[in-house]
Amino acid sequence: QGQFVESGGGLVQPGGSLRLSCAASGFTLDGYAVGWFRQVPGKEREAVSCISETDGRGYYVDSVQGRFTISRDNVKNTVILQMDNLKPEDTAVYYCATDYLCSWYAPGFQHWGQGTEVTVSS
Repeated sequence: QGQFVESGGGLVQPGGSLRLSCAASGFTLDGYAVGWFRQVPGKEREAVSCISETDGRGYYVDSVQGRFTISRDNVKNTVILQMDNLKPEDTAVYYCATDYLCSWYAPGFQHWGQGTEVTVSS
């Protein structure tokens, strides 16, 4: 089946940046859209961004539009989420997963990894 391995999380001050990476393990990204999601304890997992397989276009939820950038490298089997101007409300565990088309519907995605924790605090 395979899954993603997420990395790059950590503690950062408000206004800072982090670069999250998710590497596909045991499968290839070819043919899949890839989404980033995040979850805070006690809350539902929410969509953050998604990158299309067909044209590499990135989609973003309103709360991160203009601050986050998603990209993919199908040769390296990796998807990157560059997060700039981070805010305390971005604090969460971040996950990536695949689907055939981009959407914000988490249950439709597969190949979930263990996540990487992001904390934005002064």
